[in-house]
Amino acid sequence: MPQILVDHSAELALDRAGLAAELHKAVTEVIDTTVPECKTLFRPVPHHTVGDGTSGEALVLVEIKILAGRSTAQRAELTARVRDVLGAHIAVPAAIGVQVTELDRDTYRFVHHPGR
Repeated sequence: MPQILVDHSAELALDRAGLAAELHKAVTEVIDTTVPECKTLFRPVPHHTVGDGTSGEALVLVEIKILAGRSTAQRAELTARVRDVLGAHIAVPAAIGVQVTELDRDTYRFVHHPGR
């Protein structure tokens, strides 16, 4: 179920496959899910500004969407683990933000569409 959205500065060199693998592993160590259930989107953005724009820092914002029902401690642990994984993959100065968002179990749906 987890959906991981990684918005990042387009010029930031990332090993996307390696990063996704480590993010998926971190998620499974904190919440009750499996690696095949994890999905990650990388969304490079061509323009970004941190503060007044003079720092030159790259920007990485990660949102992890999970089904509601996990404790605050679990969500905080997930945030910390993801932040650590990102730190290990980013070799340049960067502003990093991580947010865990809960999805309503009664209204969220996900399917593997076979195509037409």
